[in-house]
Amino acid sequence: MRVISQRSLGGPEVLEVREVPEAERPGPGPGEVLVRVRATGVNPADWKVRSGHVQWFGAPPFVLGHEFSGEVVATGAGADAFGMGDEVYGWVIPPRGSHADYVVVPETSLAAKPDAVDHVQAAALPIAGLTAWQALVNIAQVQAGQRVLVHGAAGGVGHLAVQIAKARGAYVIGTAREEKHAFVRSLGADELIDYTVTDFAAAVRDIDVVVDTVSNDYGPRSLATMNPGGILIDVVGVGIDRTAVTAQAEREGKRFVEFYLEPTPADLSGLADLVRKGGLRPEIQEVLPLHEAAKAHELSETGRVRGKVVLVP
Repeated sequence: MRVISQRSLGGPEVLEVREVPEAERPGPGPGEVLVRVRATGVNPADWKVRSGHVQWFGAPPFVLGHEFSGEVVATGAGADAFGMGDEVYGWVIPPRGSHADYVVVPETSLAAKPDAVDHVQAAALPIAGLTAWQALVNIAQVQAGQRVLVHGAAGGVGHLAVQIAKARGAYVIGTAREEKHAFVRSLGADELIDYTVTDFAAAVRDIDVVVDTVSNDYGPRSLATMNPGGILIDVVGVGIDRTAVTAQAEREGKRFVEFYLEPTPADLSGLADLVRKGGLRPEIQEVLPLHEAAKAHELSETGRVRGKVVLVP
């Protein structure tokens, strides 16, 4: 089997294809499932770990990749939710990541792949999709008629957040560059703001929920757009004074939440159900072969990806 590994921290060039002998292919332990990876999504977390920007998994070597879609090829003791050949999608925590031909995961990290999409589209859903879902459904509990502001509305999390908010009956406003407005409108956005020429904080009012995929000063500026009782959810947590924003929100009768992803089978199934009903479709900007992981990282690092980049073993 092949894995994309690295022996040092650094730029995309540190990623390398490593051949693992068949005899050393990982096997599932109790409660685990071995999945043949058909596609694996690329997320900002991948290049942040690769570069050492965040240090979650210790020193390399490790295999990155947090999300995938594929087929069950073996199950461990007590893992009986899926059978051989079942198509599944899910998430995994490196250092045994999904940028590989096979991945071992707990069965609780899986759900049945939605039939309405192929493996490439399914692999783009677990991390970005669950982030948008848990922010809007679990935390904000968005209701019909509410006004939702999505920052970075054309990005991986943003374009899915627009669709999930619309599926729940919200009026959705998104920030994105003008050249991406047609795309975001096609997802259901009611109103778009080109943040390069317009200050959203001066242009928008009466917002009930903000999904902030940008962070930095976007959170404090977003508070000015919100109704009393509104909720600001930061899904990035970069360059922001959490204590100060929390205090400001409380003074204004609003709520600030710094989001942490906690994937569950129930939420994966909720995403899949929305896909099956036609309320959610992941946008794929580019599909690359597994051995071009470095190129995928370069694309992700631009911060200009429309939707997701996916690797195919």
